[in-house]
Amino acid sequence: MESSRISHPSLVSKIDIHEWLVFDQKKKKESKAHENYVLALCESGRKEELLKVLEIIDITKVSSVDYVASIFKSLGRLSLASFMEKFVSAFKACDYGAEEISDFIFYYASNMPNLAVEDVILKFKDLHAQLVVTPSSTSYNKLVTYCCDSFKVHAALDIVDQMCEAGLTLSIEMFHSILRASEESFEFNLVHRIYSVICHQSLEPNCETFRIMINLHVKMKDFDGAYDLLKDMKKINLTPTAGIYNAIMGGYFREKNIYGGLMVLKQMGDADVKPDSQTFCYLLNNCECEEDIIKYYEKLKCAGVQVTKHVFMALINAYASCGQFEKAKQVVLDKGVPIKSLNEIKSVLVSALALHGQISDAFDIYEEIKNSGFNLEPKAIILLIEYHQSEGDLTRLLQLLEELNDPDYRVEGSCRILLYCVRYNHLSSAIDLLKQLKDTFHDNELAMEAILDEVFSLIAEIEPVNLKIGLDLLTAIKEELGLRPSRKSLDFLLAACVNGKDLDNSRLIWREYQTAGFTHNVLSFLRMYQACLACGDHKSAANILHKIPKDDPHVCCVIKACQTTYAKSSVKGKKKKEGDASNDLKI
Repeated sequence: MESSRISHPSLVSKIDIHEWLVFDQKKKKESKAHENYVLALCESGRKEELLKVLEIIDITKVSSVDYVASIFKSLGRLSLASFMEKFVSAFKACDYGAEEISDFIFYYASNMPNLAVEDVILKFKDLHAQLVVTPSSTSYNKLVTYCCDSFKVHAALDIVDQMCEAGLTLSIEMFHSILRASEESFEFNLVHRIYSVICHQSLEPNCETFRIMINLHVKMKDFDGAYDLLKDMKKINLTPTAGIYNAIMGGYFREKNIYGGLMVLKQMGDADVKPDSQTFCYLLNNCECEEDIIKYYEKLKCAGVQVTKHVFMALINAYASCGQFEKAKQVVLDKGVPIKSLNEIKSVLVSALALHGQISDAFDIYEEIKNSGFNLEPKAIILLIEYHQSEGDLTRLLQLLEELNDPDYRVEGSCRILLYCVRYNHLSSAIDLLKQLKDTFHDNELAMEAILDEVFSLIAEIEPVNLKIGLDLLTAIKEELGLRPSRKSLDFLLAACVNGKDLDNSRLIWREYQTAGFTHNVLSFLRMYQACLACGDHKSAANILHKIPKDDPHVCCVIKACQTTYAKSSVKGKKKKEGDASNDLKI
């Protein structure tokens, strides 16, 4: 049996399991081939063959720790607890490294199917207790990383607390994982707890640690906290990097605080920290005039900072923001533009032109990119769709949509074109897009509900009122898509009826609530009350008013506002008739 025959999982099907079983045991132990075979079986998911091999394999003789890890992962995926226990016992009996055994238990627990992160943590602990193995620092580290990969930052920090109680070694790299997960899960405030543990455990944070922590403070708009960390760096003789100052500068510029951003530039100079390309990108992107663009670009070149693709992108955005569109176009002609990044930079130019209303020029660059055999970046296509909203452009928008291959961008593009179709009365295209979205979401009703709510929200806002497309879409949603309209969608449709002073359709939508299985609530009663008043049906309005609970002062204010808006002109003529209904209102 040659190693080359079994070094890849795709070749497992070509190997007879009998060949393994009759293979000379001595050669098997000496040969790398059998390990490759086991690895291939683990990765292929061929359970029956794997079970036969696991029955005869001496796990302690497998030469590679990585191979053993793969075996334990496979045991977890297939829930083969008996083999896992057997192999752990074998390792313990031959005085195998306790740290590695703990790692193997982690691999098993973390690969078990259909377990939430919290259940994996519980299984990890239970297995260590059951098998009488002490969890190691490395396995705990892996468990923390596992939690961070799922953005379960609180769970990761709880594990850190347990490590501290057990007196285990903590690494600063582990805290980097937790900090990054805090950032990606938008739990910026956890930086306080994390830094407290770092200090309490006398760990030595490095520049990267401080950069991430400062960035988290900046994202909370806690600039004082960011500067406190900067002071702490200096106390332990760490020199702040340009990246650290950039984090603060970027925060100020995101808040449109130009003075704060420029103050950071001065602080960099005072600290003798040289600005890098990211620094100049921030400065260029926030220039308020052409003179500033020229000034910072010259400073960049004088400082010997590399002109990266991001600098060229910043130049394009800077010129476009200042209305210098021709100069923005000239940037892509610069001899220093990296050839491999040219298409990406041109895509930024398309985005910048579209964003600033230069749709015709944006499409010219788009056509140029297409004619060169390249594709526009997805973000640029989305911006073209968003800002190319003139009536009669549906065909072009649908062509742009076909260029979006990424599922997330395609959904975003479809939703934007769907709203365009509603705004300009393209019913059949709107229905087609809804069908495509339904297929994309695989009948995820919550996702479709959110999209439909946005559609009907637009219908409620459109002027002049276009109830027909709203009612036609309602019919299509029920009959062609097999979906039930949400309460919010019906609320928006009823609001459109109020705006259109259409009492008949108000009553139709009123009945739709019951058809969809919704009871009428305060909001729907108020909308119907509005509709009756707007259409002059004061008798029906009075009947509705009797059914509206008036224990909420905000509801009473809305009722008063409706009466002022719609009923004022008829108060004198119907004063006696409406008197009883008005007396129901106690404010």
